[in-house]
Amino acid sequence: MRRLLDGPHPAVPPELVVEAMRRGARRGRRRARARRLLWLVLSVAFLVFVVWASVEQPWNPPPAETTPPLNGW
Repeated sequence: MRRLLDGPHPAVPPELVVEAMRRGARRGRRRARARRLLWLVLSVAFLVFVVWASVEQPWNPPPAETTPPLNGW
């Protein structure tokens, strides 16, 4: 293996470097776009949860289904 690595390296075509840089830049833009989309979805989900929780107030006990008996009337 060492002899293979120490030996002469093949020449890299110049257009290969340009193509690799173009693909890398495109991949970076796609990742940035995906990250922004993920943050947008998470933000909207959090906002929906906050609105739902403020309207429904799930921390309050539900109202009683039956009324208590009236004594003394």
